[in-house]
Parts: sequence; structure tokens; C-alpha cells
Amino acid sequence: MNYISELSYIAKTNGGIIKTKIAAQYGISKAMLYKLCKQEKIYRIANGQYIMPDDMPDELLSISSRSNKVIFSHETALYLHGISDRVPFEHTITAPSNCIPSTSIKEECKVYYIKNELFEMGKTTLKTPAGNEVPTYDLERTICDIVRSRNKLGTETFLTALKMYVANPKKDLNKLSTYANKMRISKILYQYLEVLL
Repeated sequence: MNYISELSYIAKTNGGIIKTKIAAQYGISKAMLYKLCKQEKIYRIANGQYIMPDDMPDELLSISSRSNKVIFSHETALYLHGISDRVPFEHTITAPSNCIPSTSIKEECKVYYIKNELFEMGKTTLKTPAGNEVPTYDLERTICDIVRSRNKLGTETFLTALKMYVANPKKDLNKLSTYANKMRISKILYQYLEVLL
């Protein structure tokens, strides 16, 4: 078996990431992955995830493929929506309050928790800079999250995001209002929007 061409195919069809369990479906064992890693024919980027030597790891895809219970939010969502031009120093995710993300995710990300019934609200997918789709909150949900967590964010990040949202021709104020009511932040949101609109 030509392991490298098999692994190259797996990487190409999975956004550049070779997962241990997918490799196993192709008859490539963990021991073989370990051996190829030792020979520097593949590189380990996280537990159970490898990339080919010439590939750049897609951090966001790597994080999201470790759990189906995380959605990119806050600063990372702003960045993916093009509302912030700064690549976040630390990626931000939201998880349901009854779910504890893995240690590897917690080491790489700032984690926010939300009630289960609000977790999926506004969930969509956006492309990472590498072109892979990852779960992210839509723009209106992201703005609500920013307002809700304004004390944990820098004032500059918070105000810039609101100003850019207000100037965005694609904004949906009805959807924003619906989300704000469900998240119980309408009053504070309207105070900021009155100044900006």
C-alpha cells in the first residue's frame, strides 16, 4: 500500500486534515501514522489529526472537527464575517452549558457557554481563510453575543463591531431584535443602537 498517496487523498478530501479514524477506514493504523510522523512524512497538529508536510494547517477546521458541540462566536465570528480585520489572538467558541469541550479545545480557545435552547440559534457555516466551511454564528447572533459579553471584550472591539454592523447593508434588524429578546439583552442593545443608528 502506498500510504503517502492514500493520506494525500484523505487530506485533499477533508480540508487538509487527516483524522486517525478516517485513516483507519482506509486501512492505515495509528501505529503507521505514528511511524510516518516520526519519519516526518506527515505532521501531527492535534490529538488524532495530521497534515501533509507541504500543507498549512487550517486552525479553525482543526478545532471544529474535534467536536460537534462548538460554534465559532464573538471575535472569531466577527473576523469570519469580515467585521474585524484582526485575526483573533485566541479563537472564540460557544458551547452548550452542559458540554465541556476537550482540553485541547480549551487550551486553544476562549470558551463561552450558553443555555442549550439558545446554542443552535443563528448557527450557519462560513468559510475559513483556507476555504473550508466551519460552524459559525450569523452576523445578528454574533452582535448579540458581543453585547452580552461586552465587559469581557475590549471597548474598541465592541464599539467597532457595532459601528460596522450598523453600516452593513446586509444587516437584518428584525432578526437582531428577535435574537436580542430571546437572549434578554434588548434593552442594552437598543441603548447602543439608538446612538449609532
